[in-house]
Amino acid sequence: MSLVQRLEVRQGQALVMTPQLLQAIKLLQLSQLDLAAYVEAELERNPLLERAEATEAPAPVESAAAGDHPDEAGSDGFEAPEPESWLSTDLNPSRGEIEGDFDTRLDNVFPDEAPVQAREAGGGDMLSLTPPPYGSTGGSFDAEAPDFEATLTAETSLRDHLASQLELATRVPMERLIGGFLIDAVDEAGYLRETVEGVAERLGADPAIVARMLTLVQSFDPPGVAARDLAECLAIQLRERDRFDPAMEALVSRLDLVAKRDFAALRRLCGVDDEDLVDMLGEIRRLDPKPGRAYGSSAVEVLVPDVYVRAAPDGSWLIELNSEALPRVLVNQSYYARVSRNASADGDKAFLSEALQNANWLTRSLEQRARTILKVATEIVRQQDGFFVHGVTHLRPLNLKTVAEAIGMHESTVSRVTSNKAIGTSRGTLEMKYFFTAAIPGAAGAAAHSSEAVRHRIKQLVDGEAPDDVLSDDALVQKLRGEGVDIARRTVAKYRESLRIPSSIERRREHFAHGSGHQSAMALR
Repeated sequence: MSLVQRLEVRQGQALVMTPQLLQAIKLLQLSQLDLAAYVEAELERNPLLERAEATEAPAPVESAAAGDHPDEAGSDGFEAPEPESWLSTDLNPSRGEIEGDFDTRLDNVFPDEAPVQAREAGGGDMLSLTPPPYGSTGGSFDAEAPDFEATLTAETSLRDHLASQLELATRVPMERLIGGFLIDAVDEAGYLRETVEGVAERLGADPAIVARMLTLVQSFDPPGVAARDLAECLAIQLRERDRFDPAMEALVSRLDLVAKRDFAALRRLCGVDDEDLVDMLGEIRRLDPKPGRAYGSSAVEVLVPDVYVRAAPDGSWLIELNSEALPRVLVNQSYYARVSRNASADGDKAFLSEALQNANWLTRSLEQRARTILKVATEIVRQQDGFFVHGVTHLRPLNLKTVAEAIGMHESTVSRVTSNKAIGTSRGTLEMKYFFTAAIPGAAGAAAHSSEAVRHRIKQLVDGEAPDDVLSDDALVQKLRGEGVDIARRTVAKYRESLRIPSSIERRREHFAHGSGHQSAMALR
């Protein structure tokens, strides 16, 4: 058999990941903040893109749900103006149907759309909503200038706060250098992440001087800063309050016993009675375990819903996209027409053609992203109708495959949609991933239970236990099986630990310590 080279023509099919498809997939899994940053970058890079004038915002779309809703599942009033047609959906669990015009294909083919000018009432050039710079009011005194006083305030970081105290504490250049290095090694929580020996070796300084400067930095405000561990942090704060006596020192040295709630061992170690131990533990709880969090901490990001769900008076669900979280951009076709007529160089024409193509793909990808999120959220509401009516105890087991098969999407697409997205309900704002829980089999062939609902039930049982009848993991298993939940003891222990619930022995010790301390206090009275 001889080896020869030859040319053959074969026909086949293959999935090609075009740049447009990659863009659509990327936008689908971005959070609101990441999407806003991405769109802002595209607005700066593409001259044909402009922010759409938000004259109308999407409104809630009425969706029929099975059953009437009690008062506890009532609406908190998610109000919105009139909707756009592509933001509407109709959910009817009784028929198991979802009505609405969705284009859910994430490929490189999009349906034809009307020109952008048709969406504008007056047509013609579009106006940018970018505010004018300060002082440029266009000759009018009606425009409100920015608040100048707001620019005078700035958040003080922990490093700046400590550095200002170091400048007043010493004038020796070497001590300032060592102190500044120690301050730089303090993390956001206020703990020193370097050892004295390591700092001395890196700076070539005497370890005794570094230790002395560490003591100086630890005397700065806030109390407990620059500590190397939790015990040292608490000890610094207790010295500041003049409460670091031998008994308290012994207590701080054995925080592991405090975590285990081994109060009998702590009483023997500290040489105190029940009442004194309760007072000492109460004083420990009043200390700040992270003294640096009040300075320069990262801003708390509020979870903003991507979708709102509320109950309607007729017993149906209203599902709407959060219009404030949707980037609204348009393609300035008029500007493209004017510029393209004057473009003579081939490079300019190629640039304008590419900019127009990218602008069109971005607007279509954003619209398709909103459609897909609304469709997935609608199916989640249909699957978890019991949760919205009765609460977490009626949360059903749900996985990505179930939702994907119901709405005709791929499982990976549903996973991208539910990542970094949230749903606003009358019970709070919850991540979409919250509604996807594992299934716990039911006892004697009963229906499966959601793992999140089982966790909630375990917490309810522990919260309702009597001090003289603390429920062990075996007792919790028996109670859950009596309620139709077939669960193993190790699963109960895992769920209890995830809820940060101590073991039955630790809870019994805590109940005994509180009871003994209360009795001792009553005896002193």
